[in-house]
Amino acid sequence: MTARFFGSQSSLREANRATLLKTVRNYGAMTQVELAENTGLSTATVSNLVRQLVDEDVVETKATIRNGRRATLVALTRRQGIGVGVHIERRHMRVVLMDFAKVVLSERGMPLALNHRPDSTIERIMVLIKEMVSAIGAAIDEIVGIGLAVGAPLDYRTHAVAIPGILHGWEGMDLTAPFRTAFNVPVNVDNDANASAFTEMRIGAASGVDNFVYIHADDGVGSGIVINGRLLRGITGLAGEIGHIQVDPLGSICSCGNRGCLNTVVDEDRLVSLLSVTHGNMTLEDLVKMTNDADPGCRRVVSDAALRIGSVAADLCICVDPEIVVLGGTLSTTGDVFLDPFRESLQRLLFPDALTPMQVRSAAHPVFNAAIGGALMSIEKADNTIGIRS
Repeated sequence: MTARFFGSQSSLREANRATLLKTVRNYGAMTQVELAENTGLSTATVSNLVRQLVDEDVVETKATIRNGRRATLVALTRRQGIGVGVHIERRHMRVVLMDFAKVVLSERGMPLALNHRPDSTIERIMVLIKEMVSAIGAAIDEIVGIGLAVGAPLDYRTHAVAIPGILHGWEGMDLTAPFRTAFNVPVNVDNDANASAFTEMRIGAASGVDNFVYIHADDGVGSGIVINGRLLRGITGLAGEIGHIQVDPLGSICSCGNRGCLNTVVDEDRLVSLLSVTHGNMTLEDLVKMTNDADPGCRRVVSDAALRIGSVAADLCICVDPEIVVLGGTLSTTGDVFLDPFRESLQRLLFPDALTPMQVRSAAHPVFNAAIGGALMSIEKADNTIGIRS
């Protein structure tokens, strides 16, 4: 009888420990009072667990002020180790360095030539990683993992671009292999919308939400689907590729080979071409900047794109019934110019008698969230000492 009671108490203590650690791991540093509120544990239980974990050097505490009162902030112990996140798109790359406290140590972005080749691009990324690590006073051997986020449909099983024509020349190669060879660390790869959704789930607009859809509106459109707190990738990793849903049966041929995909009407080439007569040559960044500067033509192009994307997002929401929609990507940085028509289109096409209107939130990290997601994934996979899994 005693043994059974002891076992029960031991199991409860381990479960409470795991709950507390997962909360800190997923949402970052919190006060003991906030931990009690978010875990449902009593303040006494949280205090005892924190004391034990400090003794084990798993967490560290420091004094802080919350609502004008003294409080104790609890965070995972700062360990030597850097997670690297890399975002590769058709025209840009971004790199993020992050520590185990989910603090971004450095972030850099660089333009890429259209139809950039994998060998030269990967070499540039590796040089940039080394420069960034050196700039923060760290050593290369402090890198614990690298997460790649790629702006193309991926075969999750082979770590390769799944559909030819979207990232020309990148098809068929294991994207993780060059980085594993160069840095001798674990490397994982995911679609950029999935990586962005992971960021928003962990440290962004969807923190604490188990079921949501993330829409990535950039040079083309993708989505990340989170069901019961886990990314939905499908059998091969192609779940959420809404940019390749047909919106015009007689439309232009898409880079994927089909006709009239959403990406044929909302990618960078299409959007800036609508302004070529009045505005000359532009990039997506030019379009966003001029939209934010209240240029009427640019505002019209962005709002029309938001309507088209919102209509496809509505179909996705009807299928998966999320709690919220999170909107990110470069186009989303135009604020209400994009958000309002997107929300209008979404709500108009959802069930008219739905119990609650679909809530749309702006991403906390709209531009760098894919690279941040890669870094977060690499850290969580490397952090096995406290038994937390994503």
